[in-house]
Amino acid sequence: MKRLSILIFLAAALVMAACNKYFDINTNPNQPTSVTPNLILPQALTATSFVLNGYNTYGSQLGGNAANAGGYGGFNEYVTYSYTSGSWNMWSPTYDNLEDYQYIIDKTTGDAANIYFNAVATIMRVHGFQLLVDAYNDIPYTHGLKGASELNPPYDKGPDVYAGLAVELDSAMARINRGNAMATKNPIDNYDVVFHGNMSKWMQLANTLKLKLIVRGLNNSGTKVTFANTSFDPNGGAPFLTTDALINPGFTRDINRQNTAWNNWAYTYTGTAGNKAWVPTLWILSWYDGTNLNDPDRGKAIYFEFGSIPSDQIGNRLGRETVDAPKCPTGGRWYPGTDRTGTSAGNSTGVLKGPNAGYPLMTAAESYFLQAEAYVTGIVIPGGSDDVTSFRNGVTASFIFLYTLPDLSVSGSPAADAATYMDVTNTGNYLADYSSVSGNLQKLEAITTQKYIALNYIHSHEGWNEFRRTGYPRVAESGRTATNTFASTVSNQTFRPDGLPTRILYPTSEAQYNPANLPSGIDPFTKLIFWAK
Repeated sequence: MKRLSILIFLAAALVMAACNKYFDINTNPNQPTSVTPNLILPQALTATSFVLNGYNTYGSQLGGNAANAGGYGGFNEYVTYSYTSGSWNMWSPTYDNLEDYQYIIDKTTGDAANIYFNAVATIMRVHGFQLLVDAYNDIPYTHGLKGASELNPPYDKGPDVYAGLAVELDSAMARINRGNAMATKNPIDNYDVVFHGNMSKWMQLANTLKLKLIVRGLNNSGTKVTFANTSFDPNGGAPFLTTDALINPGFTRDINRQNTAWNNWAYTYTGTAGNKAWVPTLWILSWYDGTNLNDPDRGKAIYFEFGSIPSDQIGNRLGRETVDAPKCPTGGRWYPGTDRTGTSAGNSTGVLKGPNAGYPLMTAAESYFLQAEAYVTGIVIPGGSDDVTSFRNGVTASFIFLYTLPDLSVSGSPAADAATYMDVTNTGNYLADYSSVSGNLQKLEAITTQKYIALNYIHSHEGWNEFRRTGYPRVAESGRTATNTFASTVSNQTFRPDGLPTRILYPTSEAQYNPANLPSGIDPFTKLIFWAK
């Protein structure tokens, strides 16, 4: 496994540096290379953690989790919301990653011996395409990933992509079931750096991704998605994720081998401090410090010196953080460990944990909150639970994730602390005390608000997505303060009363290489993702 992990990281580094774009004009079709799927899969899964780290960063800065720190400049459009096509780009890394999964699919289609590789690559293809739709809306899908054979792919509408992705998940789960019935198949165990060959877990992930598609595709105020099939595979009575899906090919404190988030936000492998230009917002801290909700246990699990941590409101160029900086030594605001020496720090709770921690592909908390919303809105799902149980399970799963150390041992008593949070500390506040909700609207607000909290700096982009889709957590439209909204103090936005953008722009590369098909008239304040309010 050690030898394999080294190969994986070398491959991942190459992928991040020089992967083919989905229509890369530099690819020479007369000089093809051929690599077996078992070598591509682990590096593709590892590269997904790099992709997700980019989405988390984007989501944290748009969705209220992080603010610009005092003493730094160059934020410009990131705080004014005057985005350009160069402001954000998750497009190229996601398509690069999708190329790897497509390669596996192309090489294994019709190959019964590699049926598991094909199914897993298909599930991950769905995961990547949904990330793109949720950020950009219309994307090249049907004609994407064709390489040199189609350099100018047309765009598919977001709802049509969602419908197609659900069909892909059904086909992937059907292939897993066929593989389970086969006597001879290529084992995936040593190349699967997420579930280590546990195909029941892959079925759970596929079902949970499909549930997310259906929840967003049907429970929105815009165009509804026409799904061919809204049922789920029963998977032996355990259809959805109940544990965190973590990518870990053998992360360790070494060059190109650290957990991606740790390397960016805590320390590099040499011990140098990571990114210090962003700090937690006063808004996000209000969900822990008693302003909006009282949640000191998760606050302490995430933030160093919770209660006196440097923080700010996005757009505040004077910067509270300049004054508060001595309270937070080098090593990241999101790393709560007291060992602040970069060459030895780690082994902590929270969202960064350590250089060897697994990177979350999808959390159990998100799975439970998706199920809770499905029960409330009448989406039929297997499992025999209800929204009350799913809500409580989601909050508890969030505590468990944050209390879990890099070696997967658990520090403290997450279940007991979660119960105290819901039943004692916040009694009567329906956003945490679900027994006090009144009606479906309050139920949905509580579910989405808790999902937003549970995804804080883990998958901040998903919290941002859910805010745009539902309007929860609620933000002020007038009388804005640092704790009742996460809108920038220097927002140039006048169209929406909340002062927030609703999307980012397509990257410059699309205007250069695919201008005939690039959607026109995209405005970050008025052009909504199909499921957004």
